[in-house]
Amino acid sequence: MIQELLGRETRKTLVGWVSLKVGSQADVEEIVQETLISAWESLPLFKGRSSLLTWVMSIARHEIADFYRKKKIKQVVFSRLPFLKELVDKALGPELAYQELETKRKILKTFKNLSEGYSKILRLKYIEGLSMKEIATQLNVSVKAVESRLSRARLAFRKEYAVKSATTSGQESYRSWFAAID
Repeated sequence: MIQELLGRETRKTLVGWVSLKVGSQADVEEIVQETLISAWESLPLFKGRSSLLTWVMSIARHEIADFYRKKKIKQVVFSRLPFLKELVDKALGPELAYQELETKRKILKTFKNLSEGYSKILRLKYIEGLSMKEIATQLNVSVKAVESRLSRARLAFRKEYAVKSATTSGQESYRSWFAAID
């Protein structure tokens, strides 16, 4: 198996690197497993022009891109055809619903701990789905000011969410939330 070829330290390196790119530990494990399967299936194509670790890491990079691409596709499909989300939720059962509920709770707690200005601009952008220009008009400021405030609000959200994630149970990361909404 490819794991035996790589060795424990190399697998740890792979898991650590994927963890930096993906927030949820469950997603990390899924991507690592997909990477190892893809590497095993592609091993006859390995020409030795790089180290085995470098080759496997490039496969992992592609698996991460596929993971986020699939996630974005799901978001677009569910936003356009919301009835499909209900069908998928029923098919996937209560575990997914619980994880989603926990993530929503953490997000709401994070919003409550942000300043009114930051929570308002994030709500306008990500919950109400307004464009930068629409937000600027509503707040009576320039588009550049909105961009600047939104950037600071995202940073504040990330810091606060990281604190919430460290102090509460669950494995979801702020990165996955922003990846899902951007």
